[in-house]
Amino acid sequence: MRRFGHGLVLGKFYPPHAGHHHLVRTAQDQCERLTVLVCAASVESVPLADRVAWMREAHPGAEVVGAVDDIPVDLYDPAVWEAHMAVFRGAVPGRVDAVFTSEEYGGELARRFGAEEVLVDRERTLFPVSGTAVRADPVAAWEFLGPAVRAALTRRIVVLGAESTGTTTLSRALAGHYRSRGGVWAKTGWVAEYGRWYSEEKLAAVRAADPAASWPDVSFTSEEFPVIARRQDADEERAARLGSPVLFCDTDSFATGIWHERYMDGRNAEVERIAAGRLRDLYLLTDHADVPFEDDGLRDGPQLRPWMTGRFREELERTGRRFLVVAGDREARLARAVAAVDELLGEGWHFADPLPENVRAEAS
Repeated sequence: MRRFGHGLVLGKFYPPHAGHHHLVRTAQDQCERLTVLVCAASVESVPLADRVAWMREAHPGAEVVGAVDDIPVDLYDPAVWEAHMAVFRGAVPGRVDAVFTSEEYGGELARRFGAEEVLVDRERTLFPVSGTAVRADPVAAWEFLGPAVRAALTRRIVVLGAESTGTTTLSRALAGHYRSRGGVWAKTGWVAEYGRWYSEEKLAAVRAADPAASWPDVSFTSEEFPVIARRQDADEERAARLGSPVLFCDTDSFATGIWHERYMDGRNAEVERIAAGRLRDLYLLTDHADVPFEDDGLRDGPQLRPWMTGRFREELERTGRRFLVVAGDREARLARAVAAVDELLGEGWHFADPLPENVRAEAS
């Protein structure tokens, strides 16, 4: 196999998929050094920085650079070619020995770089996928997407509510319901409430010193809540990278802010900052009215449930989050929640159209 000094892979990666990654890995195997140039137009809805980050994560051995290219593609207009090449050369100024591509424009691109063209899987036989297909139907193309892209596209559903209102029961039931649909949905994930595990550990530590201690003997500090919020977010992100197009979470960092109010009588600015880092797609607020309070050893506030339900609702409304209050028995709650999630999924994923491309000559 011939080796090249400096290779180039160029594309929109809107978004990256298995075909792109195969192309990059093939080029890496044949080059001493490889540059991956990510070109994004301003009209596109996935930021250039995200695409660069995704490609860097997937290919740490390559040099991944980004450039804004707002010039429509026309393979038959020399002036347009020169305008694109100015962008490309600005981002990749050095000598290029080989251009690796699966596109019909690869030969001309290589010629203009003074490089050799290397075609890789031009007919898409190894990975029958394209960026256009992913944008049109990410669910159908899910198997071709890497962890970072899956995490970005996963619809995240958070179930939250006051103590003993069935958040764990509902969130687990939802995950089970979607797993039962099979196919791509079989890997639907569920994220546990980290704060509960944290509380169990605190209670165990208190009881190690005093076996007769109970939950009211446990105290929190404000500094503990950002720790809980960050870990909750990290667990969610990990699950989103591995699962199906939908993920169910038993609480999130936004809810941690309300729990801080419940225990510390006020807000926590750091928790607020953490919670603002990512907006979830749908919140399901479990009403307290239809669920009897059960003391499981980590609960002591039945009288606070109406207040907490109200605060969750106020903050959801104030921050403009999409949410639904679920009430009734378990079957009614699950049915209403499934209908809301199906409605969300039915709305699809909306990518802005890329710039127009003239890639095939008109018949003369």
